[in-house]
Amino acid sequence: MKKLEIYILDTSAILSGKPLDFEDMQIVTTQGVSDELKPGGRDYQNFQFLREKGLVILAPSLKAMAKIKEIAVETGDIDRLSNTDLEILSLAYELKKDDKNSVILTDDFSIQNVAEYLKIRYEGINQSKITKKFKWTCRCQGCGKKFEDNIKVCPICGAETKKIVSSEENVNQRM
Repeated sequence: MKKLEIYILDTSAILSGKPLDFEDMQIVTTQGVSDELKPGGRDYQNFQFLREKGLVILAPSLKAMAKIKEIAVETGDIDRLSNTDLEILSLAYELKKDDKNSVILTDDFSIQNVAEYLKIRYEGINQSKITKKFKWTCRCQGCGKKFEDNIKVCPICGAETKKIVSSEENVNQRM
């Protein structure tokens, strides 16, 4: 028997307005996504429609959130991810650990980048999926020193730092 597929919706999946086929799938999201949608308007109505059709709001554990933050720091994506993004990744991480057949629906490249490092499945909605995964580092715009840690101001010369790609790798289009 085929495992039920679980789709984890990021805010971009709801904002896209694209129809979702509910047959043989469960759709879930987090409270953070719900909080990003303000009452009124087409997007909120679409969200309410999805809730009526079975969209479930789940909360990831604090342990999963801590793990995702650790990985996001490692990849350098931590500043690019909102708390809601971290919730989505944490929920996907937990479902994967529980051997659930889950897929994140998102156009957010930082979510996709972290998901790629964790071997979590994801799909784009309005955009193609990432083709490369990156690790980011900080480089001083003044003296050029590179820092593995997320440093905003260079301790050597006092100039601001900028995020740069420290390594990249082609993504295996397995997902």
